Amino acid sequence: MDTSEHVYGDDPGEGHPDVRTRLGDTDYYFLGNGHVMAAIQHCRSGEGTPLGLVVFHPDRFGPKRAVLTCDDLTGLEGTRVGVRVGAATHLPTSLETRVGWDGSAETPTVRAVWQGGTARVEERFSCPHPTLPRIVREIEVSLSEPPESPIVLSVGTAQSGGEGSAGPRDIATPSPEPGPFVLEFDGSRSARACLIHEVWAMDGKHEVVARWEAEEGAGMTRYADTSAEYWNTLATFRSSDEALSHLFSAARSQLPVAVDHLGRMDGSIWQYNLEWVRDQSHVAEALVRLGDAAKARTMLARLLDELVSPEGDTVDSGRRRSTGEVELDQNGELLAALATYVDWTGDLDLVDARWDRIRAVAAFPLGDRFRHAGSGLLHNQREYWERHATHGIEDGFELASQLFVTFGLEEAARLADALGREEDRDEWRDAAADLRRAWLEDPTWRLMEEGHLIKRRGVNGSWQRTVHMEPDPHLPDGVPLLAPGPHFLDPDTSVVLPIVHGLVAGDSELAGNTLAHVEELWNQAWDDGGYGRYNVTGEPDSPGAWPFASLFVARAYAEARDDAKVWRVLRWLSETRGGRAGSWFENHGPRFSPPFPQVGIVPWTWAELASLVVHHLLGVRPDREGITLRPWLLAGLTEMDASLVVGGHRVHLTVRRAVSPGDRGARVDGEAVPWGDGGVRIPRPRADLRVEVSC
Repeated sequence: MDTSEHVYGDDPGEGHPDVRTRLGDTDYYFLGNGHVMAAIQHCRSGEGTPLGLVVFHPDRFGPKRAVLTCDDLTGLEGTRVGVRVGAATHLPTSLETRVGWDGSAETPTVRAVWQGGTARVEERFSCPHPTLPRIVREIEVSLSEPPESPIVLSVGTAQSGGEGSAGPRDIATPSPEPGPFVLEFDGSRSARACLIHEVWAMDGKHEVVARWEAEEGAGMTRYADTSAEYWNTLATFRSSDEALSHLFSAARSQLPVAVDHLGRMDGSIWQYNLEWVRDQSHVAEALVRLGDAAKARTMLARLLDELVSPEGDTVDSGRRRSTGEVELDQNGELLAALATYVDWTGDLDLVDARWDRIRAVAAFPLGDRFRHAGSGLLHNQREYWERHATHGIEDGFELASQLFVTFGLEEAARLADALGREEDRDEWRDAAADLRRAWLEDPTWRLMEEGHLIKRRGVNGSWQRTVHMEPDPHLPDGVPLLAPGPHFLDPDTSVVLPIVHGLVAGDSELAGNTLAHVEELWNQAWDDGGYGRYNVTGEPDSPGAWPFASLFVARAYAEARDDAKVWRVLRWLSETRGGRAGSWFENHGPRFSPPFPQVGIVPWTWAELASLVVHHLLGVRPDREGITLRPWLLAGLTEMDASLVVGGHRVHLTVRRAVSPGDRGARVDGEAVPWGDGGVRIPRPRADLRVEVSC
């Protein structure tokens, strides 16, 4: 493996500005159903199309310029709707167009409002059918008084032609650019039309075709019931804080959209165009917490069937690796995701039918080629964020590998116990216990220095604190790792993950010291907030804050019960680039493109948000025997309300702040449940139930 693997040819400087992913002051709102994916581009800077529609296949990974509605020369301009009032045709402008999620709609809907001369135009975008590759755009034009002459809507190049008397095209012969559409006001001051964008396979290629429909029988009216059926099955959450509610809603609305109906997912939309077992495992966990057990099952089954070899090694960046470059953490993350799925659904058939593959996943990291004889720890030359020998990573022990293999084996042992596979259960429990002792307790080998967790130790036992990289023809000038001076590995946000997953207690001294050390990563080489993924001096890519790495830290602080630090991350996500739509780029620093790919939108961020709310704030943690509830109201919150799905039943949960410690407790369907050890324990539901908690 060398750095040429990270080289991409897409040059954002070529073509229309819309081919760029990161336009100034721009948000993307994602819609879809696993058969089509779309993003509403709202560009306020004037660089790109102010209101553009990006339509593509969720299983056709590629750069933004390759989406079905983006032309290299005209960008997304062809997706604009214009309104002709009198002799003038008006278009949405960057300064006056307002866009946001429509919180009143049953299905995720994006609402855009703009002024077209004397006309107020409202557009509502949605994906109203559960399986058709169709994006629907309802358009309402309002005037201060009924029009004296025809008001005409047009899209694409039709804006420059056509007469006022033109009507809708025949729906049997759709076109990428349908003709003008005359609105019927009938003496009213407002009129509506519907523009349908649909992906068709034509001559071996896919194309977006469009057609107008009148208000009667139009998109939302015709398909709303079937779409609402799906979205109404998902978890809901609201709190007394509007920003927190918005963040969860954005994750709930967009994470399912990022996964196609076969379980495929681009690790970063428009960026890598590749898949990782790691990312998809965390997304599957979040989906089941969000109530979409079917999609989580599809993803996990595909990971085991297609992205894991018979020997048990896993795919990263769309490929298998040699021994020294395997991402060992992925094995543990997949096992843990499978256990989370079973805990929430009770469905053991998924794992029982694939037990031989699961056994291979568990055994693979424990092989002699990875297991160090002196310590029992797992070693190679690949670190969690995918730097490798070329970047100066020495043969050694990565904390994230030890953590996730330990955690995954513990979780797999629980699955084995549930299936009566006692030999596997005992073997994995013992292996996990040995590994846990080695990296947490062994006085020579433990991954701890100066009272805090460290990222990496060499096979000789030394703390690998720095990396060194020779000049490389594939890396551009300006990356920090090629600058003069020492290049440090610590601190690294991955070292908080033992706290997130409960292997290090959040209230322990070790957790406190580790989090204090990681604080160096906040604003380390910038001043607009967010945690870098690791010490910026060791960065072979672009320096900048990483939203999903920042959420690692927020989840750890939630376990440590540090309100201020959790709020700091949540406020930053709300206010930083992408916060309006709730869709964030992988990192917020500059990007040297090419050779690096343009920065993209990472679905994993939505997964981390969902898990922060459900697992840490609501504290809902099901298992085979019951549900542990350990809710935590952040400072300033007075209430949280949620409706979750456990074992196919609804759990309606209300969390309120207790007046005094003596008032802590819970009621399940009106019956009191004792409070203890910071929470309550209830049986698995056999029907829908209501839980009220005071904490």
